[in-house]
Amino acid sequence: MLQPLEAGAIATRNRVWMAPLTRNRSEPDGTPNDLNVEYYRQRAGAGLIVSEGTQPSAVGKGYLNTPGIHTDEQQAGWARIADAVHGGGGRIVVQLMHAGRVSHPDNTGEESVAPSAIAPGIDMVTASGEQPIPTPRALTAEELPGVVAEFVDASRRAIAAGLDGVEIHAANGYLLHQFLADGANTRTDAYGGSPANRARLVVEVTRAVADAIGAGHVGIRISPGSTASGIAEDDTTGAYEALLDGIDGLGLAYLHVLVSPDDPFLGKIRSAWSGPLVLNTGFEKPTTREDAVTLVADGVADAVTVGRPFIANPDLVTRWTHDTELNTPDESTFYGGGAEGYTDYPTLEG
Repeated sequence: MLQPLEAGAIATRNRVWMAPLTRNRSEPDGTPNDLNVEYYRQRAGAGLIVSEGTQPSAVGKGYLNTPGIHTDEQQAGWARIADAVHGGGGRIVVQLMHAGRVSHPDNTGEESVAPSAIAPGIDMVTASGEQPIPTPRALTAEELPGVVAEFVDASRRAIAAGLDGVEIHAANGYLLHQFLADGANTRTDAYGGSPANRARLVVEVTRAVADAIGAGHVGIRISPGSTASGIAEDDTTGAYEALLDGIDGLGLAYLHVLVSPDDPFLGKIRSAWSGPLVLNTGFEKPTTREDAVTLVADGVADAVTVGRPFIANPDLVTRWTHDTELNTPDESTFYGGGAEGYTDYPTLEG
C-alpha cells in the first residue's frame, strides 16, 4: 500500500489515492479560490489526488460552485492548486466531468445536453432551491466533435496550469456514461445501439486527449452497472468491453474503476487492461485501511482511491501508516459552505 507506483508519466509515492469529491466550494463562476488551494495542499500526502469533477465547458456544469477549467481565470486558479500540491511533494490530476443531462438551466444559463432527450428522473439543488431536472436536448452528430474539442482544450489547460494530468470522467451518470448506458442512449446513428457505437464517443475523447497531452498523463474512470444520477444499464458489460478494446493500447496512465471488489466483471476488466488499475469500492461504506492493504496485496488493484476518510483526515496516509485513530467526517459539511468541515480537520501534528 505504501510502495510507489508509476502510473504512466505520473510517479506516485504510494498507492492510497484521494478519490474525486465534489465539495461545492469554488467561486460561482467556477474559479478555484484560496479555500480550494488550502484544501488540496493539506492532502498532498496522497499518492495521487484526483480532483473533484471539473467542467470542461460552461454547458458541462452540473452543480453549484463546482470548478471549471475552460477560462483563463479558472486555469490560473488550478495553477495555484498545482503549485501548492507540488510544494507538499504530492501529485494531482484534474477530473474532467461534463455533467450532460445532470444539470439545470438555473445553474448554468444553458440548456442541458445528452445523447438522447431522456430526463434522469431526479432532482437537483439550484440557486432557487431543489427542482426536478428537465429533459435535455439530444446532441446532434455534428456537435460531437465539439464535445471532443472541449475535453481536449480543458486537458491542454490542465497541463499548462502545471497539473500532472487529467482523469476523463466516464462514470456516475454524467455525459460520457450517458453515452455508454443503453438506458440513457437510444440513438440510432453511429453513436448509439451496439456496444461499440455507445462506446464510440468515449473512445474518441480519450484518444484525442491522449494525442493532445500524452497518454501517460491521462486516466479514465468508469462505473459499470452504477445507477448513480438516474442512470440505467441493462447491458452492464458490453460497452465497457468495447471501450477497453478501443483504448487499452494507448498507454494511458491508469484505469479507475468504481465497482464492488466482489463484482465478477472486475476480474474481466483486470485481465483486459494492461496498465495500472485503480479501484474505488463504491458508496456503500468508506474504504478502511484493511480494505486498502488487502486489495493491493492480493493484486485486485494496483492502487485504491479513498473518499470520505480523506475528507476528515488530511494526513490519512500518515495515520494509516502508523495505524492511528481517524477523525470522523461531518456529513453536514460535505457540500457547500466555508472552511468548516473543509480545511479545519486536525492532523496528528495539530
